Amino acid sequence: MDIFHVETGDVGAPVLLLIHGWPTSSIDWSAVASQLTARFRVCALDFPGYGFSDKPPGWGYSLTKDEELIEFYLAEVIGADAAVVVAHDRGDSVALVHAARYAEGRSAVRLEHLVLSNGNIFLPLSNLSAAQRRILDRQSWPAVASALTPSRLAEALGASTFSPPRKAGDPEVDALAATFAHHDGIAVLHETIQYLIERSTHEQEWLATLAQASFPVTVVWGLYDTVSPPRVASYVWNEYLMLRPGGNRLYFVPDANHYLQVDRPDAFVRVLFDTLAPADDQQPGALGPELGAPLLADTSRARLPAAADLLGVQPPDRTS
Repeated sequence: MDIFHVETGDVGAPVLLLIHGWPTSSIDWSAVASQLTARFRVCALDFPGYGFSDKPPGWGYSLTKDEELIEFYLAEVIGADAAVVVAHDRGDSVALVHAARYAEGRSAVRLEHLVLSNGNIFLPLSNLSAAQRRILDRQSWPAVASALTPSRLAEALGASTFSPPRKAGDPEVDALAATFAHHDGIAVLHETIQYLIERSTHEQEWLATLAQASFPVTVVWGLYDTVSPPRVASYVWNEYLMLRPGGNRLYFVPDANHYLQVDRPDAFVRVLFDTLAPADDQQPGALGPELGAPLLADTSRARLPAAADLLGVQPPDRTS
């Protein structure tokens, strides 16, 4: 099977791997990658079934297979002994499987830092669209497949998951249409979206493993997302990451939708540089004075303080 991949930057620089989501490809990262090459060897690939990689029907697409590809790619193709992993959408799930492999001592590549961005990493709080549900369902998929074209899918994504919305003729929408058309990607959409079933079965164990792992985790979220709304990020942060050891961070990007790395690439890169080299005394707040600057919402801590600790007062004596 042919797998499309791309590398940019100094081959001797630290490796940063960008993992794409469903149903798109590594082109999601083009505006971000170009700004990271001064500091990193930036690597990305298109998973089987996506982008410019092969898309054979009936191949058995899964998160597990894609994680095995990530491990092989980093260790054998790139020759990395360590990497920063930055993921989006479905890529978050692949990254969580990879993080579990590393936490269990089964990876040859040290995970330096994991960055998760807009994706349904806790499905009960997501808003799966009607189109996603129809593509997922075996009964409704044939009718969808007969009407769906690469251009229609690209235009639907442009209208609903980017801010401001994008239309046909927009370079991003046209690029999506081209990748969907390559090797008839529409034909395997029903197979590739089955990752949601795999996700629903394992998401809590993946998150529980993540909560105990040693590497730092950053969550960065575009606030306009309605499919993977900010409550997903907030829940995962509060339940699994806020009291986790290490320098974990939660960021929000105003004026950005699901594809925050396309809507606000400069803001996304600013968050990455901030979280990968954080100041020791940095407090939550905007990363700059300008309107729309990305926000550091929270950092992890060993425990939650009592209210009296925060206020600097002694609790009332209730013994008398």
